[in-house]
Amino acid sequence: MGLFERFLSLWIALAIVAGVAIGALVPSLPDTLSSLELAGINLPIALLIWGMIYPMMLAVDFSAIGGLSRQPRGLLITVVVNWLIKPLTMTALAWVFIRGLFSSWIPVELGDQYVAGMILLGVAPCTAMVFVWSRLSDGDPNYTLVQVAVNDLIMVFAFAPIAALLLGVSEVLVPWDTLFAAVGLFVVVPLAAGCLTRLLLRSPGRIERLEQRLKPLSIVCLIGTVLLLFMVQARSILAEPLAILLIAVPLILQTYLIFWISAQWMRLWGQPRAIAAPGAMIGASNFFELAVAVAISLFGLQSGAALATVVGVLVEVPVMLSLVAIANRNRRLFPA
Repeated sequence: MGLFERFLSLWIALAIVAGVAIGALVPSLPDTLSSLELAGINLPIALLIWGMIYPMMLAVDFSAIGGLSRQPRGLLITVVVNWLIKPLTMTALAWVFIRGLFSSWIPVELGDQYVAGMILLGVAPCTAMVFVWSRLSDGDPNYTLVQVAVNDLIMVFAFAPIAALLLGVSEVLVPWDTLFAAVGLFVVVPLAAGCLTRLLLRSPGRIERLEQRLKPLSIVCLIGTVLLLFMVQARSILAEPLAILLIAVPLILQTYLIFWISAQWMRLWGQPRAIAAPGAMIGASNFFELAVAVAISLFGLQSGAALATVVGVLVEVPVMLSLVAIANRNRRLFPA
């Protein structure tokens, strides 16, 4: 992990401060940017999110799925935790904290939007950053690639139905056409573009060099997205400054909970640490780029759902680095 990536939370925090300051001092600018839409999709945000997601999708090699026969139990744990357990625990924690413990500080309508944003995070398992977490915890890079490829393939078909189901159970109305359009635009299209690029380049060395060149673009676009979101959200945040902390608490608890469930299951089934550690990381971290994009498409730039997904970006890097430290030091949980 490079210096810029290691301190990603710092850059995001600075982008948050700058965004809120600009939004408060120049209120006409967020209004202008919010109006730049086509078919309900905000164009500046769409371009920034594409800049984030495409380099990540370039790293996904579906030919790696041929390695399913290697340690199938580890892959089964990853799939079950990511697609059956994690969405439910995130929904439950969102209800307990946002609609329960913190309800006296959060208006009901805004609370529903926070819950929606958290659900979108919970239904989007990590795609790209897990390669970083795997490398830092001495994970098997080839097996990590298999886990990510399988998750991305499932995401194409499962993200929209699971998200719609849990949002519906949470009494958040979601237009299915908008949800499917967002998934198509921000998952299917960049995934297809990444696969096409890999086919055109052919050489693994050329693909890796392109990934390295595009990595700064991905991070810059992420920071730009955060800056723009907090610029648009400035007035709401200044009116309710406690919101970020209230959203962060269940998100942090969810990350540690899913990591613990995955790690304990991996240990119970005797998975080696090179498979168990990255498997636990995939479930614990989120594909927050997708969650941000879908939240904006469904609820708008100035929504509480969009704010909740961005808070997920803010807390993820430091929390995941703490989990990397746990994976590297806890030999009982992750035996060699």
